[in-house]
Amino acid sequence: MFRTAYRLTGNAADAEDVLQTVFLRLLRRTQADVMDNEESYLRRAAINASLDVIRARQSNPTLELVDVPSNRCDAEATDLRQALARAISTLPQRSAEIFTLRFIEGLSNPEIARMLGISQVLVAVTVFRTRQQLRKELGKFLGDRS
Repeated sequence: MFRTAYRLTGNAADAEDVLQTVFLRLLRRTQADVMDNEESYLRRAAINASLDVIRARQSNPTLELVDVPSNRCDAEATDLRQALARAISTLPQRSAEIFTLRFIEGLSNPEIARMLGISQVLVAVTVFRTRQQLRKELGKFLGDRS
């Protein structure tokens, strides 16, 4: 869960906040509310809580105190990562969840379909459409290949 949250939020402090949020949510639920697959539930909860943190950060922007990257490639990678996180946070919840599971967590379409209880076709269509949308939003980082 920490790895997922860290990859989405981009920093350890926010990832730790996400973990706390997930565990608090878990404590408030009864055992019947948690899906049969606890790992799946926790991973999905981490994704959703991470997206909440990113959205909250956008509505209340602050400057982060970080060292200036030593070379331009580091700065560009950081900018791309932040732009991707912002773009993912604007997606509909299900699309963001599927994209994150597929490309950040590295799960296959059949695994995602089983985890979410949906068809593999729906996963594939959602991944395709989400990639198109993100490609448009991140055009300047991709050299406007979209």
